[in-house]
Amino acid sequence: QVQLAESGGGSVEAGGSLTLSCAVSGSTLSRHCMGWFRQSPGKEREGVATIWTESDQFTYYSDSVKGRFTISRDSAKTTLYLQMNSLKPEDTAMYYCAIDFSFFGDKCDRPSVYKHWGQGTQVTVSS
Repeated sequence: QVQLAESGGGSVEAGGSLTLSCAVSGSTLSRHCMGWFRQSPGKEREGVATIWTESDQFTYYSDSVKGRFTISRDSAKTTLYLQMNSLKPEDTAMYYCAIDFSFFGDKCDRPSVYKHWGQGTQVTVSS
């Protein structure tokens, strides 16, 4: 059974940094999309940063976080991270990690690709 456990959310002032972690268990993580998504009240869930385990070519960042956020995995490849720098109030949201098998990597930025989701961790950025 695939399980995702997120941690690292919290409250920070604008310009600050946070690192989110997502520990993955129950999956071999071969040919998988893995990613971070966020959702604010009244808005649709959006992709923040995603990867495909087989190639860096398909690493995706939304335009709103490009240059500020970095997605990565640990050497054992069982933990997904999201390093968030220069945080802005508009980054305030519930952040979710997600994974799913995908033979190809070109659709990893789409929430509809994912069946396995974490419980979410709140990030609040004050101005």
